Amino acid sequence: MNKTTGCDFLTIQIFERAPSAAEFESGVELTNFPAVFRGCASDWEACSKWNPFSNGLDYLEERAGSVEVEAMLSRTAPIFNGDIRSHERVSMPFSDFIKLCKQHMMRSKGNTVGVDAKSSASLTSLPQDPTPGQIYLAQFPILNDEKEDKVQLKSLRQDIQTPSLLGGKSLSSINFWMNSAQARSSTHYDPHHNLLCVVSGCKKVVLWPPSASPSLYPMPIYGEASNHSSVGLDNPNLSDYPRAEHSLKQSQEVTLKAGDAVFIPEGWFHQVDSDELTTAVNFWWQSNIMSNMPEHMDSYYLRRITRRLIDREMNLLVSKPSSTDLKPSSTDLKPSSTDLKPSSTDLKPSSTDLKQPSEHIDQDGINESIEKGTGTLREKTPLHDLDPSASQALHDLISFVHDHVNAVGTSRELQHASPSYSDPARERNNSKILVNALSCLEDDRVAHMLWNLEASKLRNVLLAMARYFPRTLEALILHMLSPVAAEVLTQKFDEIDQQSGEEDRSQFYREFYGAFDDESAAMDIILTRKEAFAFQAFEIVLDKYLGVNIDSPEPNI
Repeated sequence: MNKTTGCDFLTIQIFERAPSAAEFESGVELTNFPAVFRGCASDWEACSKWNPFSNGLDYLEERAGSVEVEAMLSRTAPIFNGDIRSHERVSMPFSDFIKLCKQHMMRSKGNTVGVDAKSSASLTSLPQDPTPGQIYLAQFPILNDEKEDKVQLKSLRQDIQTPSLLGGKSLSSINFWMNSAQARSSTHYDPHHNLLCVVSGCKKVVLWPPSASPSLYPMPIYGEASNHSSVGLDNPNLSDYPRAEHSLKQSQEVTLKAGDAVFIPEGWFHQVDSDELTTAVNFWWQSNIMSNMPEHMDSYYLRRITRRLIDREMNLLVSKPSSTDLKPSSTDLKPSSTDLKPSSTDLKPSSTDLKQPSEHIDQDGINESIEKGTGTLREKTPLHDLDPSASQALHDLISFVHDHVNAVGTSRELQHASPSYSDPARERNNSKILVNALSCLEDDRVAHMLWNLEASKLRNVLLAMARYFPRTLEALILHMLSPVAAEVLTQKFDEIDQQSGEEDRSQFYREFYGAFDDESAAMDIILTRKEAFAFQAFEIVLDKYLGVNIDSPEPNI
C-alpha cells in the first residue's frame, strides 16, 4: 500500500511497506523520482542499540571508541556546507566525538556542572575548543568498495542490514552519519543513487528535481563544490539571486523518523535538517543510466543535451502566443539555418522593375502606394487584397522604419551605410549588445509585429515590401533586425515553408532576397543575428545549469 505526495512536477511515493527488489527497480528506481519507505530499517539492531537516549552513546563508545575518525568542523553551524572552504576536517578518536554528544545531551538537560572542565581535559585533539554544534560526523564509511582499508567503523556493520529492496545492487559505499546538536546540510546533489535510513532521531529532507537547478544557482561546474547550491534558501539575497524566489515552489519536503528511509535519485538536489543526536546510515550505488553510458558517447550527449537546453531557453525568450497554426518547436537536431533559402545570385530577378529609385516612406506615401497599386504589380500582389491585419502590419513596419530613419539621419544615408559582413565575430558582438537590450519578444517591436502575424499573412507583407518598398525592407533587415527578431523571422520562414509548395517557396525567396542589392549580405545578417540570439540562450544555460558566467570567469565563492 502506498500513497503519493507533492505536485505536478514532483511526485514522491510513500510506501507503508517496503517493496521487493524487483518492484523497487521497476516501479521506483527507473522513474528516477524519490520515494519514502516507512519502517524500512525498523528491524535493525542499530535502532535500539545506537539510540542516544537509551544508553546508545555508551554502546557506540564501547564498540568503536578507539577508532580514529575525521569529522567536519563548521564555523557556520548549524549549517554544514560541502564546500571545503567553509569547513575544516579534524581527526579525533570516535570516543571524543561521543563525549561531545554526551556534553550536548547534558547541556540540553540543564546539567552543566563540571561539563566544561571534563570536556577541556579530555578533548585535547580538537582545535580551539569547538562547541558540540560545530562538529558533525558526516559520511564516515562503514563499507567502501574502493577503499576497504580505510573503513574503520566495520564493527558497526553487524548492527545494520542491507534493505531487501536493494537486493542485487552493487553498493559503492555505506556511510555512518551522526550529529550532536541540530545540523543542516547545504543544498546539493549526489552523483549516485542514495537510500538514506534514519536509525535514531529525526531528519527533514527537502528535495528538488534536477530541472530546478536554475533557481538553486549551482556552484560553477569547474569548482570543487560543483554539486552544491551557492545560495542560502532561508533568506536568499534576491538582488543577487533573483531566480531563488521560486525555489521553494519547486520543492517537496518529507520527514523521516527512526526506521524510515528515503530514496534520493542521482542528480536530485536535497537539503537535510537533522534533529539533535540523530544517527543515520546511507547506501550509495551507481545508477544504470551512468553505468551503461559508454564514455566514447560523452561528447555527443554533452552537445545533444546542451542543444536541447538552448532550444528551451530560446523558446522561453520568444514567448509564443496561443495559435493553432503555429508550428511546434524545432527538435534539438534541427539542421542549421544555413539553408535559409536560396542564396545564389541566379535567383535574383534580372529586371530592376521591382525597385523604385525614389521610394517615399512617409505615411501619406504609404497610403498612396497602397491605394494606387495598378498594372503588373497589382496583378502580382494587389495591395487592395491584403488582409486588414496584414495591411496594418505593413503600414506599421514601414512607419517604424521611417521613424528610425528620421532618428538616425536621412534615408539615403541609411541606404548607403556599409555594415561589415566580413567580420562575423564583430557582428556577433554587436548583435550580443542588441540581445542584452532586447532579450524578450515583448521588448522588441519588430519581433513582436512579426510574431503576431500568421505565416501566410507575413509572407504577403514581406512580398509587398519587396515589390513596393525594397529600400525599406533592406533598411529593416540590414539595420534594424535584432537577434530576437531574426529568430522570429526564421521561425516564420519555417512555417511559410510548411504551408507552401516547392514552386511557391522558390518564388517567395527569389523575390524576398531579390529586393536587396547584396543577397548574401542580407542572408548573412539574418543568420548572424539568429546565431547571436542562440548564443545568448547558451549563456543563460551556462549560468542556470553550470553556474558559469563567461563575462565573469572567476568562481562564485
